[in-house]
Amino acid sequence: MHILLLVIQYPPDVNSSGILMAQIAGGLQQRGHQVSVITTFPHYAKFTIWPEYRRKLFQREQEQGIDVLRTYVYAPGTKQNMIHRLLSYLSFNVLAAIAGALSRKRIDIILAPNGSFFTGMAAAFIGLLRGAAFVYNVQDVYPDVPVRAGQLTNRHAIAALEWMEQLMYRKAAQISVISPSIHETLIAKGVAAEKIAVIPNFVDANFIRPLPKDNEFSRRHGLAEKFIVCHAGNLGLVYDLETMLEAAALLREEQGIEFLIVGDGVAKHRLVQKAQALGLPNIRFLPFQDREELPWLRASCDVHVSLYKHGAAAESMPSKVYEIMASGRPLLASAESDSDVWNLVHSNQCGLCVEPEHTQQLVESIQRLYHNPELRATMGRNGRHHAEQHFSCAAVVDKYEALLEQATLARTLNSREGHTIP
Repeated sequence: MHILLLVIQYPPDVNSSGILMAQIAGGLQQRGHQVSVITTFPHYAKFTIWPEYRRKLFQREQEQGIDVLRTYVYAPGTKQNMIHRLLSYLSFNVLAAIAGALSRKRIDIILAPNGSFFTGMAAAFIGLLRGAAFVYNVQDVYPDVPVRAGQLTNRHAIAALEWMEQLMYRKAAQISVISPSIHETLIAKGVAAEKIAVIPNFVDANFIRPLPKDNEFSRRHGLAEKFIVCHAGNLGLVYDLETMLEAAALLREEQGIEFLIVGDGVAKHRLVQKAQALGLPNIRFLPFQDREELPWLRASCDVHVSLYKHGAAAESMPSKVYEIMASGRPLLASAESDSDVWNLVHSNQCGLCVEPEHTQQLVESIQRLYHNPELRATMGRNGRHHAEQHFSCAAVVDKYEALLEQATLARTLNSREGHTIP
């Protein structure tokens, strides 16, 4: 197959979904398929295009034998409200649609993750002109996630985005979702069950693995002698990091515990201001780290958190959860008891869960893990074992390959019969 991947971030951008898609692309290429990528200039960490890509519209590169076409993207630095995000997504998808439509490469199938609102529209447009079906990969349910987080409140914008999302579901030949709850949500939205496949995200368990806490990264950042509670990843509005700061305030007298927030994003400025206002001596901020540092960052921390605001975990399963499990460290999550995150943690005994925005529960869980190293070790081993058994790259690539082949075959049969996919 000739596969076109449309993805808004792609390495060297450090966005986890982009990294996952790059690994899927590499796995498909190793199976003998030809893969091309249309993506943006690197910009994710600071929401600013890297200097070497500025004043350009397109640039073609080869990444490990994969043809990568990078496009301009609107990325205005600290202006990261929802309007600017939508403009950023729109800028990529307009240019991606043009590039895909004008490409001379044969396209059999398009894979389009919904990391930006409009990717399915671009994929449908390219597919219509090039005679190719597309598979829509749903990482988060839009516009539901930003609506719940309070990022999107204009009812006209919400209605327009809901209409577009429904259109993309209809136009897609197949839809892959990363969790059972998203599967149920799409069915409730009227999507046919036979059109949806549950394919989880994954982790490279050879890259992310249990490593000693006392390492060069932890010594460089002064983490080796402390009990570190860490959030590492995007600092978006769906995460409940304000409660993490409140927990740090209540635990400021615990000399051995330190809180670490690693990453950048729309919420960072407010979090830094709140930490300063509370006068917290036990919390530190670091920027996004290079990918090669990630295994050592995970190893340098004793507990990793994935904290959601009320309702934000309803249809979410972030790939960093699998990273934490693979690292052999316990996960401390805040999520509703019927969410996939809660069910994963409890069924595999790889961490603790608390109610969203419940500071006292969070404090008590941190103290429990702090005072019980044997419990931490057991949870870490449980998570590592489950990650190796169920969330490997090879198993997930097998599922994507089968789904893409199914969509390509269906398109071919419909074309031969004189029909088009609705």
